[in-house]
Amino acid sequence: MKKAVFVTGTDTGVGKTVITGLLARYLQSRGLNVITQKWVQTGSSLSGPDIQTHLKIMGRKFNEISDISKLIAPYVFKLPASPHLAAEFERKRIAIHKITGSLKILKQKFDFVIVEGTGGVLVPLDRKVILVDLVRLLDIPVLLVCPNKLGAINQALTAIEALKQKKLKILGIILINMPRQNRAVLEDNPDIIKKFSGVDILGVLPWNKDFRYLYRKFIPAAKKIKKVLQ
Repeated sequence: MKKAVFVTGTDTGVGKTVITGLLARYLQSRGLNVITQKWVQTGSSLSGPDIQTHLKIMGRKFNEISDISKLIAPYVFKLPASPHLAAEFERKRIAIHKITGSLKILKQKFDFVIVEGTGGVLVPLDRKVILVDLVRLLDIPVLLVCPNKLGAINQALTAIEALKQKKLKILGIILINMPRQNRAVLEDNPDIIKKFSGVDILGVLPWNKDFRYLYRKFIPAAKKIKKVLQ
């Protein structure tokens, strides 16, 4: 089985954090020692709030991993912006070696590492490096999260084209149904996205804030993800 997967999205706020937590919970339930990681957290003064959401979904406590919190969330910036701007705002520089080094250590300590991306697919780490360039360097397969709504086809196909251009392995797509959408649109989007991209739709989840309910709905998709990772 691969040692890591990168969870990215078509935009910011599309459900990456929840999907990362749900996948971690499933792999954990299958006997794997799993940890999540977020290379750059922006818009927070806390130590990895998205990581804490992962842990909540997994049924774990932050104090269980507090000793390695700097490895799990190497960079945390206050400004809610792209990593490059958030870092510049605090007069700091995102060091690639710090990220790669933290992942290497976590892969040694755990059976599997799930990395949640920041924002969308083509987010810059600095003025020269795009986040997914680092993913390609580390040879990590990608799981794409997309909100299922009007406009999802264009968003998904654009993100997939960008990932393919970067020569990244795409495991598949998870769609999350957005509220107040036309049912015909929700049902048609997955078929059209797969037809034009050739990328598998691994699952379509309902819009719900109950993590336990979402986990039950996510299990079929998680089984597919685990299978393609092997």
